[in-house]
Amino acid sequence: MKKLIKQICMITAVVLVFALFNCSIYFLMTRRLSNNFSGADRAQMIDVGSYLPFEKSSDLPDIKTDFKLEGDLPVLDGAAALVPVYAAVIDTVYPKGCVTYEGGAFSDDNYYGENFASDSKMQYRNTVRGYTAVVDGDCDILFCASPSEEQKEYAKEKGVELVYVPVGLEGFVFFVNKNNPVDSLTTDEVRDIYGGDITNWQSVGGPFRPINPVTRLEGSGSQSAMNAFMGEREIARKSPLAIVGGAIGFSFRYYMDGIVENSDVKMLSLNGVYPSAENIRNGTYPIIAKFYAIYRADNENENIPRLIDWILSDEGQTLIEETGYVRIAD
Repeated sequence: MKKLIKQICMITAVVLVFALFNCSIYFLMTRRLSNNFSGADRAQMIDVGSYLPFEKSSDLPDIKTDFKLEGDLPVLDGAAALVPVYAAVIDTVYPKGCVTYEGGAFSDDNYYGENFASDSKMQYRNTVRGYTAVVDGDCDILFCASPSEEQKEYAKEKGVELVYVPVGLEGFVFFVNKNNPVDSLTTDEVRDIYGGDITNWQSVGGPFRPINPVTRLEGSGSQSAMNAFMGEREIARKSPLAIVGGAIGFSFRYYMDGIVENSDVKMLSLNGVYPSAENIRNGTYPIIAKFYAIYRADNENENIPRLIDWILSDEGQTLIEETGYVRIAD
């Protein structure tokens, strides 16, 4: 009997040890990570199906114009953040039937444009594949942010000269989880965070908690913009403690605010200025990026300059504004 009681006590003790261990892991790690401001670094996908030309259910602006393209229609491609722009261009000035799909219909799994047909005038390869496509001649006009050094080098290796025409403005923004009490940073503080000099939110008015500075895929539009923002300063390797900290991420304003619409994150003010469309328009927000219509200099399609001239016209710039971005100039 005593032996049985001893065995029961040992089993109970083992169970308690495991229970205490699991509880400690939960409170020290899991619970903290569940409120890790994790919404700031969660990957977000654009719903391309919401921006399909010639579909009544699409979230595209209704711009009236007498300008219409016909003949050799340029193939348009671009970054995720700019899908609403070039889809709206096609919807406004291209003829119906020019956007086609493999299998005859758009696929719900078409996260990266997999089922746009080869003859479709709308493609979606995103930034990294899009730069390759415009250099290789697989698309005529790419709507994108500034290229990375690697993308410039790829064009140089192929002997291709690209023309970059600014067609709109956008704010480059930093964002955190909505539960993070920090609402504003200076540009120097952001550089110090990503440069490894500021590693705890307490240093910028937040709680005593490590900072998890999140980066993006090299060659993506947002990462190229971040590299430009950092200048000659390198992005530091993250501390091992960052995994239990609160994240900070970066992107373009309308991608966060108008396309993804993630209610779990908030955009930060920089130098005391919030990244609203008005503050980008009036130039008070400190990081304003141009986005471009990009094409090969040797592309002889006469509709390319015609289309770009229209985008830069008042009607085209109204389209830019109606899609949620900021016109390049009055």
